[in-house]
Amino acid sequence: METYIEFMQTYGPRFFNGAVVTLQQTVLGALLAIVIALIAALMKMSPLKPLKWLSSTYIEVFRGTSLLVQLYWIFFVLPLFGISLSKMTAGYIALGMNLGAYGAELVRGGIQSVPKGQHEAAIALNLSPAQRMRRIILPQALRNMLPPWGNLLIELLKATALVALISVPDLMFESKQINASTFLSAEAFGTALVIYYIYARFLITPGMRGLERKLSKKLSRS
Repeated sequence: METYIEFMQTYGPRFFNGAVVTLQQTVLGALLAIVIALIAALMKMSPLKPLKWLSSTYIEVFRGTSLLVQLYWIFFVLPLFGISLSKMTAGYIALGMNLGAYGAELVRGGIQSVPKGQHEAAIALNLSPAQRMRRIILPQALRNMLPPWGNLLIELLKATALVALISVPDLMFESKQINASTFLSAEAFGTALVIYYIYARFLITPGMRGLERKLSKKLSRS
C-alpha cells in the first residue's frame, strides 16, 4: 500500500492530465457523434434517394470498418490530400464519425418507434415537417433512444484508448509511458482501469439516467 501511495505521489499528476484528455476526447467525440447521428438518420429517412444513398453509404462504411483504421486514415492519410489535423482533432473526429454511424441507427429506430398517431396528430395541427420533427416526434423518440445511447457513450469512452496510438496524451498513453519507464504494469494499468470505470459508472451512467427522468417528467406534463 505504501508503495502504491508513493507511486501515485510521483505519477498522479500524469494520470490526472491523461484523464482530463480522455474526458475531452469523450465529450467532443460524443457531441460530434450526436450531430452526425441525427443528420444521417434524417437523411436515411428522406424520400430523396441521393440523400438516402449518401447516408446509407456512410453508415455501412463506418460500421463495417475498424475504428483504428479510420483513425489512421484521418491522421496519416488525409494529409496526403492536403488535409492536416492535429492529434487531438483527429482523435475526436474519428471517434465521433465512427460512433455517429452506430448512433444514426439508434436515432432512426427511435423516430420510427413513435406511434403513427403522433405523426398524424402533428399533421392535423398543420405543423411543418421541421416543426413536427422538432416539437412532437424528436422529444418522444429521445426518451426511447436514451438507454441505448448511454451504452453507446460508454463504448465511446472505452474507444478513446485508441487515440493513444497517434500519441494523443490521454489516459492510456500516459499509462503506457509510465509502465515503460517503471515496469509497474499492475499499478499503471490498474489505475487506468479504475479511472475508466469511475467515468463510466459515476459520470456517464447517472448522467443518462438523470436525463431520462427529466425528459419523462417533461413529457408527462405536456
